[in-house]
Amino acid sequence: MTTVTIDPSGSFLTLVDPNSTCRFHAIWLRDNAGDPETRSPGNGQRLITLRDISANTQINSADVRGGTLEVCFSPEGKLVSYDLNWLVANAYDIANLKERGWTPPDVSLWAAELADDVPTGDFIELLQDDVALCHWLGLVKRYGFGKVINGPIEDGALFKLVDLFGYVRETNYGRHFEVRTEVNPTNLAYTGLGLQAHTDNPYRDPVPTVQVLYCLESSAAGGENMVVDGFSAVKRLRTENRQYFDVLADHCARFEYAGETGVCLTSRRPMIELAPDGELIALRFNNRSMAAVRDVPFDNMAIYYAAYRRLGEIIDEEGMEVTFRLNPGEAFVVDNTRVLHARKGYSGEGTRWLQGCYADKDGLRSTYDAMRRTQTLEAAE
Repeated sequence: MTTVTIDPSGSFLTLVDPNSTCRFHAIWLRDNAGDPETRSPGNGQRLITLRDISANTQINSADVRGGTLEVCFSPEGKLVSYDLNWLVANAYDIANLKERGWTPPDVSLWAAELADDVPTGDFIELLQDDVALCHWLGLVKRYGFGKVINGPIEDGALFKLVDLFGYVRETNYGRHFEVRTEVNPTNLAYTGLGLQAHTDNPYRDPVPTVQVLYCLESSAAGGENMVVDGFSAVKRLRTENRQYFDVLADHCARFEYAGETGVCLTSRRPMIELAPDGELIALRFNNRSMAAVRDVPFDNMAIYYAAYRRLGEIIDEEGMEVTFRLNPGEAFVVDNTRVLHARKGYSGEGTRWLQGCYADKDGLRSTYDAMRRTQTLEAAE
């Protein structure tokens, strides 16, 4: 049973049930009212601004009726109903015991052990079955990457994959880029050399948050693809040496790319990016694109480079990597803010042709969340 009490000031109320005790401010409750005068019944967006709500808003009365909390506000005299489950899910009166660099429950860290269970979806199933697509997108969201098999072997097939969850992000490379061996390439990705695990395009602001690589030909020896969980590497660094973690999170690195005529891309961001509450939200790691570090004080520069070196050593460990070979018609999608990718060196004999493009996580997450919501509603009917 849930009970409610109002503070004598009227500025907040307290909900108590067998599992929790949560306080909610009057202004927060009023701002989050879901009545049709406050939010559009069609799209759920607010119809009023905060200045339309009195700064002196107080709780006049509050009652729990079944699974609903009814609140009357003054000075408006407005009665608003709230779903108790919604209030519990959005409660903010909770103890903050999270360590700096925390990750949410829907993020699963991994290392080489995931090689036997790579998140994989069949292209035809993803195209025809929303349940299969929702499941695969959920795995990509949880692990930061996913593989696709049995796709069409045709020029531009990667766009069909992106269309399943989002939109292509065009860059100076175009809507997509070709990955083949080239003479005098503009980017090391176009050579037969192996590449250190890295995140792509840290010199962009904002960084493309999703990358897709799609295989069309693969008869050259070597060239296996490799992924590393950057969040897992960062947490290892934090466990080993908190000072290393802090210095990479507290100071900005600089990244740049000027490999083409008319292009000069630069950014200034920390390698390890945290939200204000300490959540680990991004890793930028790309030795090829690292510019001169000049935002670190003299007294911290030596420890900064030691931390940078150690993070790279962790990333390079075999025990951190998941390696797989892409065959024609196969692709993989990576969260470019979390998962680093690499490629083993390959021989110039035979052919190897991949196409790549960028997209963003907002599209992927929107598609996943909308599908999950629809499936939940259908299951409840």
